[in-house]
Amino acid sequence: MRVLLTGATGFLGNNLLRLLVAEGHEVQLTLRPGAGGRALAGLKFDPVPGDLTNVERLLAESSDFDVLIHAAAMIQIGWSRLVESRQVNVTATERLAEFCRLKKRRMIHVSTVDTLAHAPDGRPRTESDREPGKPPISYVQSKREAEQKMLEQIEQGLDGIIIHPGFMLGPWDWKPSSGAMLLAIAGGPTPLAPAGGCSAVDVRDVADGILKAVDRGRRGERYILGGENLSYLELWQKMARAVGKRNGPRAKLPNWLAGMAGRVGDLAGKWMRQEPQVNSGATAMGQLQHFYSSEKAISQLGYRIGSLDDAIDDEWQFLVEYGYVRKS
Repeated sequence: MRVLLTGATGFLGNNLLRLLVAEGHEVQLTLRPGAGGRALAGLKFDPVPGDLTNVERLLAESSDFDVLIHAAAMIQIGWSRLVESRQVNVTATERLAEFCRLKKRRMIHVSTVDTLAHAPDGRPRTESDREPGKPPISYVQSKREAEQKMLEQIEQGLDGIIIHPGFMLGPWDWKPSSGAMLLAIAGGPTPLAPAGGCSAVDVRDVADGILKAVDRGRRGERYILGGENLSYLELWQKMARAVGKRNGPRAKLPNWLAGMAGRVGDLAGKWMRQEPQVNSGATAMGQLQHFYSSEKAISQLGYRIGSLDDAIDDEWQFLVEYGYVRKS
């Protein structure tokens, strides 16, 4: 199979690339000048120079392919950089989808469970659940709009599928994303965890589920690729054990304290003219229960959910091996 892959230096994209190469597929990667480095070392692929701000150039540089897996995204968990988020997440998705429709190629669009409803009652939500929606931070809003562009192209004939990954953990987290939580827990005291929760999953299971969707997914369908639904307190306690911390978080962050921290972050951002990671959007997201059912993917794709503990352990070992952990 000939695959055009975006976002190969990101967490999911890098795991997708490694799986595609291991299975013997021909892979083309969209690459910005100077991007890659250790994340792509030793892997077989054909580079397509350019970036998602100029999709037409990217597509002109690419060779023919059977399927496009669009895993690239701009992730801004806050209120800033909405214009940039729309350029990468919305405009690029629309251009790629239109190209695939005209060329009659299958397109897998990697979205997020954050475009779906959260679960205030603890009941895992499905692909059809939209309310109650999540705060319209830049990432959520732009990814919702990107999905709408996909749906419009599907209505016009695109062979498209939308994927909703859960909260991913595992190796090859180069930036890092979920690995930042592990590093924070390892680096100092974390007495309180956010009061919400997530559907935590091994990134390798998500990558495998996406390749299953290429072969078995139904045109126009959405698939949640989630995992174990648990509170952030439970997840952080698992992380603390993985990094060898005896005193992990003991309690959930109260809503009032989360709200205060978020407002302080917003004020600090105005003063610094750069939004910090702790802002009112991020803290609000952390207090929600992001619980999801993967039953549709299990029944239609043969999606499989592996061990969360193994995913956490493997991510920690990756961070240690590649020098992200400070030596004491």
